[in-house]
Amino acid sequence: MRRPRGEPGSRAPRPTEGATCAGPGESCEKAWAGRPKPLVQGHAAGSPAPNSMLRVLLSAQASSARLSGLLLLPPVQPCCLGPNKWGDHRPPGGGPHAGPVQGLQRLLEQARSPGELLRWLGQNPTKVRAHHYPVALRRLSQLLGSLPQPPPVEQATLQDLSQLIIRNCPSFDIHTIHVCLHLAALLADLPAQKTEMRRTEDSLTKTAGLQSRAAPSLPPLTLCLSGFPSDGPLMCALEQERRFRLPPKPPPPLPPILRGGQRLEAALSCPCFQRRPQQHLIRSLAEARPEELTPHVMVLLAQHLARHRLREPQLLEAIAHFLVVQEAQLNSKVVQKLVLPFGRLNYVPLEQQFMPCLERILAREAGVAPLATVNILMSLCQLRCLPFRALHFVFSPGFINHVSGTPHALIVRRYLSLLDTAVELELPGYRGARLPRRQQVPIFPQPLITDRARCKYSHKDIVAEGLRQLLGEEKYRQDLTVPPGYSTDFLLCVSSCGSVLPVRAQDPFLPYPPRSCPRATRDPAQRVVLMLRERWHFCRDGRVLLGSRALRERHLGLMGYQLLPLPFEELESQRGLPQLKSYLRQKLQALGLHWGPEGG
Repeated sequence: MRRPRGEPGSRAPRPTEGATCAGPGESCEKAWAGRPKPLVQGHAAGSPAPNSMLRVLLSAQASSARLSGLLLLPPVQPCCLGPNKWGDHRPPGGGPHAGPVQGLQRLLEQARSPGELLRWLGQNPTKVRAHHYPVALRRLSQLLGSLPQPPPVEQATLQDLSQLIIRNCPSFDIHTIHVCLHLAALLADLPAQKTEMRRTEDSLTKTAGLQSRAAPSLPPLTLCLSGFPSDGPLMCALEQERRFRLPPKPPPPLPPILRGGQRLEAALSCPCFQRRPQQHLIRSLAEARPEELTPHVMVLLAQHLARHRLREPQLLEAIAHFLVVQEAQLNSKVVQKLVLPFGRLNYVPLEQQFMPCLERILAREAGVAPLATVNILMSLCQLRCLPFRALHFVFSPGFINHVSGTPHALIVRRYLSLLDTAVELELPGYRGARLPRRQQVPIFPQPLITDRARCKYSHKDIVAEGLRQLLGEEKYRQDLTVPPGYSTDFLLCVSSCGSVLPVRAQDPFLPYPPRSCPRATRDPAQRVVLMLRERWHFCRDGRVLLGSRALRERHLGLMGYQLLPLPFEELESQRGLPQLKSYLRQKLQALGLHWGPEGG
């Protein structure tokens, strides 16, 4: 090293010859007192030479206060940046406990055995903090999961570690408790995971034919983790602490006291209502006083019965009695909703004043709400109880012209066409106005909504395949709509001697209306209609057809079609296509039908 510029023979003093490091609050002059001050060119007396100053700085202990004293700067006070992730307040890089605590964490992270982990935790009780226990569990899982050979573990070591965590877990925060729970659960599942890994490796080795190689086999698993089972003391203690830290749940609100109609309305809105609907409704209705049964509540009840096909006589009689009692306060828009379940469920109430009451309401409200009037007549048509006076009114030119310009003109015309069909087939003594032929439209131009929604549950496809293999494709028609607009499932044309004829060679339709064709000119061939009676064609838990189904079958029979019903119970009992073909053969032969070789 070059000599400092100055007098010949002079040298820079070594730091050990007289330099004293300045402590906090000391000045450099005090630190350099008592030593000879060499004269250096370009530097004031009393200041050390640059090289000697550098040596002093390099040899000084790492202390912010001492270095700041040497550099003639004010000492830097340690600052606290708030709580860290473990919840304690420590100055960054300093403080009375920061060094030992961080040192213990490094020792835990570098431990080479579970025994060493336990030793570091047990021998330093004053330096152990809450976040050290997750570090120890994480290191333990790393050690036990190491391959090819984990270090040996003694049961006493794991039990001591478990007891140490249990003893200190009341001081943990919620984050530390969650981390310890997660790591303990991983340690409990570790033996099963390693056993599965060994089985997989053995199976792959056998599959590849590598058993003859001299590869070193893995040692048997000696993991002893019975100290961390899912129901062990460690997991129970941590789970108890976790539940203790959770905020208390507020008490459930007291259910409001419902009376009469309110209870019935709440029952209809309950999502758990489908379990025992009839009994629940009957009990709520029995507890209600007459003044509590409002039109809104009864409309909800009627809509629910119709929607879910619940043919409950006690509830339907209650609706009929309410309609009779409240006749003066009800308009036709409310009455159409109250009458809906009677027609859909094919139920004629026992209330003697039910029909006269409806006739009076129709006479009073017919011109106010045309669509509601037609809806009420549709429900009565399904019950075969059409009042002549109301029919005269809805078939009048004034009513038809009035509804022609409304948004619901098409649906009203469809309903009027059905009413006209009912008059033609069921009321031969009616001599009033009829729907003009130019205003008539097909009643049901396509399958009903319920059939389209449940088509994947229907037996129609398998019955069609059975008929194809039994009769041939030319001897039946599927989904044919016959005048005046009724859809048929399967239609056969049969000669007078009972032979099944090809449908395409015959007119599949019978003349409508039947009275328009003289008996002498009628086709002698019969039309046989196979009607599928699916489960949703009936009222729930009963054998009564829904009103629309019963009306269709009744009108088809009155038009001259021979009906062959196929109930869903019989179709569901057939196992496979061969049994179904045998079932269809028996059904057709029971009508006296015969055909050629199987398949046409």
